[in-house]
Amino acid sequence: MKEYKVGILGFGTVGAGVAENLLKNQEVIAKRAGVIPVLAGIADLDITTDRGVKVPEGILTTDAAKVIAQSDIVVELIGGTTVAKKFILEALKAGKSVVTANKALLAHYGEELFAAAQESGADIFYEASVAGGIPIIKALREGLVSNKINKIFGILNGTCNYILTRMEREGANFADVLADAQKLGYAEANPSLDIDGFDTAHKTAILAALAYGKWFGIESVYVEGIRDLEVADILCADELGYRIKLLGIIKNENGSVQMRVHPTLIPKTALLANIHEVFNGVLVEGDTVGQTLFYGRGAGRQATASAVVADITDAAINLANNCRQRIPGFSSGEQFERKISEDSVVSRYYLRLEVKDRPGVIAQVTQILASRSISISSLIQHETRDAKGAVSLVLLTHPAKEKEVRAALAEIAVLSVNSSPVKLLRIEDI
Repeated sequence: MKEYKVGILGFGTVGAGVAENLLKNQEVIAKRAGVIPVLAGIADLDITTDRGVKVPEGILTTDAAKVIAQSDIVVELIGGTTVAKKFILEALKAGKSVVTANKALLAHYGEELFAAAQESGADIFYEASVAGGIPIIKALREGLVSNKINKIFGILNGTCNYILTRMEREGANFADVLADAQKLGYAEANPSLDIDGFDTAHKTAILAALAYGKWFGIESVYVEGIRDLEVADILCADELGYRIKLLGIIKNENGSVQMRVHPTLIPKTALLANIHEVFNGVLVEGDTVGQTLFYGRGAGRQATASAVVADITDAAINLANNCRQRIPGFSSGEQFERKISEDSVVSRYYLRLEVKDRPGVIAQVTQILASRSISISSLIQHETRDAKGAVSLVLLTHPAKEKEVRAALAEIAVLSVNSSPVKLLRIEDI
């Protein structure tokens, strides 16, 4: 049975988890896969802090170049888009197989990295870059290879899903739940990457590239986070039979790819709506298979380590059978183009207005919407008034062009009946 040397770059939370998994389950991997991945080196700037994993003497070093040189498979777990990119390109140029969990790097520089892999004939595996322990990359690359992908909807950030779950269950406001998430270690001290939607956008860009064979780039993803979401919206959505989730949305519409990240109302009866706490879920719709749903832990030391070690094993199997790029990590397929403008998006909308409680208000609002060919499917007016005498008016629309909806809201905003900006959220009837 062949042994393959594995070098890890980065000995943080995930790096320690990968080392622990390799050392603990080497026999399990050997029996199942017929290869033996051997931990040969770990490079990190800090090799003195206890990570809770006992590694063999001589494994730890600050010399990343040495680890790359002595390894058959290089595992990049540094993060970021500078040093990590440099080391991956060095490894690929040397013909080393590469495993990475670096979603930001792939979202920004995926095209360059996979071109380098193609040139050297080396493998890149990146299962852990999206949805942690959920094998969504393998499913898209292999399990659904015979399908044209119509749509992907993903709950891809556990921090946001935890916050939204708590807000709904407890009626707690965003700031309080975020503070709790930080205390529990679910959210960073600076949580912007998560709550402003950028982490989900990175993962959405990777899934879109894999589904449609084109690196669209992170700039092609429309992004809104959950920072401004209010409990009132969650309660109103619940009353109307919906639940709000931060979704990564990918759609193939007549050869154009729509990529969006934003808080979204989805029916409470949908399986995706019933994924709570820090868990992730990805719904993929193929033209042959129909809808498939993938669920599990989207982050954390053990879940992410599981995905990384699975990739290490795949890389070792390819090396053992002299078949690198047997299934390329990324293949150019039918070339899709992104929609030119978000104005062309057609969706259903949730609109919440705080309006003066007086006759004719609803008529004024609906008249403006009607003038833009925006039809109302549901309407709720709550009797409770705020200190300024305003009441909450909630509208759900039939499908309408976003350009027309935003133009209508601009007109509504200047009406004297309006006491605060209109809240706009999108609806997906999954």
